[in-house]
Amino acid sequence: MLDSVTDFFKLTGFSMITWQMLVMWGVVMLMFYLAIYKRFEPLLLVPIAFGALVANLPTRGIITFQSQADGTISSGAIQMEATVETPSSNEEGHATYHIHKVEGGLFDFITQGVKLELFPPLIFLGVGALTDFGPLIANPRVLLLGAAAQIGVFFTFLGASFLGFSTLQSASIGIIGGADGPTAIFTSNKLAPELLGPIAVAAYSYMALVPLIQPPIMRLLTSVKERKIRMKSLRNVTRLEKNVFAVVVTIVCVLLVPDASPLIVMLMLGNFIRECGVTDRLLKAAQNEIINVVTIFLGVSVGITMKGERFLQVETIKIIVLGVIAFSISTAGGIIMAKLMNLFSKKNPINPLIGSAGVSAVPMAARVSHVEGQKYDPSNYLLMHAMGPNVAGVIGSAVVAGYFISTLAN
Repeated sequence: MLDSVTDFFKLTGFSMITWQMLVMWGVVMLMFYLAIYKRFEPLLLVPIAFGALVANLPTRGIITFQSQADGTISSGAIQMEATVETPSSNEEGHATYHIHKVEGGLFDFITQGVKLELFPPLIFLGVGALTDFGPLIANPRVLLLGAAAQIGVFFTFLGASFLGFSTLQSASIGIIGGADGPTAIFTSNKLAPELLGPIAVAAYSYMALVPLIQPPIMRLLTSVKERKIRMKSLRNVTRLEKNVFAVVVTIVCVLLVPDASPLIVMLMLGNFIRECGVTDRLLKAAQNEIINVVTIFLGVSVGITMKGERFLQVETIKIIVLGVIAFSISTAGGIIMAKLMNLFSKKNPINPLIGSAGVSAVPMAARVSHVEGQKYDPSNYLLMHAMGPNVAGVIGSAVVAGYFISTLAN
């Protein structure tokens, strides 16, 4: 009887539970807590956390994990090849056919959207369709805030190199400073696919934690007087200006950094669909069905990489720490740039709080700038002003990613 119970236990998944799985279950619960009860980017954290849960269960028919020569663990559909001999129509022998068959679990195929670089550009399509570029066009000087916020990317690139990461890996880790999950995935898939999991998790985690990370930095670097600065109302931007802007940015960015084309093109296509006024059905699809479906698949694809044996390593901890440093420096870079610009613009000052929105977390970073400003002046509305550097940050992070890819991968 005891032997029967033991044999049955061996057939279940309980016998395959490891301490790494138990630790990751705790991480998953924390992510669920932040997403559901704290409402930190639930659209991102819920699918990521559920994917991480699946990755740390002894599932079958879901995903195939493979050990690599360098000791890392990767996943992906398995390519099988079989040779079949059948009788030939003539009398001389048999005809030989090669049959190519792809085998794998459900998530082996879903994650191909990341590996084939489909999901990040599609997310950019939705972001473009959801975002009004008018504040950036009305106040083009805030482009400098978006550019200054990329300083964290380059600082972390150097820091990661100092900690022993290769040049390609350091560039991928540095992109976390842009607070742009799709761009981080796109870059690491090109330069350091072995680090895709921890980089993607760090990037999306810090996007979700913007309301916790940024306010202390904003308060540290600004005075109460600066936080109360009221900016002049933005002029109305015409539809023609927005359409021309989308086309011009597409041309200029693609000519400057061709490797950023998938991200820039889809971002501007989404915005052009939004602003041209004659594609309502396409706009609704990009704003709703497309981005929602891709967000689910991208989230679980990121989460499924969080397998305990791979995630609970010193290398991953380094990436998490470097990520928060990158994000903090990027936030500080935008704020300091705004303060410097005010030295030369006494008549039309910039509220330095909107400089923190120069990171690419759209529109969370802009909302944080607005909320922080209203704590000191409830009638001061900074949201639309902050959307300018926020959009500039999206474009800036894509350009930096394209620069890294073109100079390091080619």
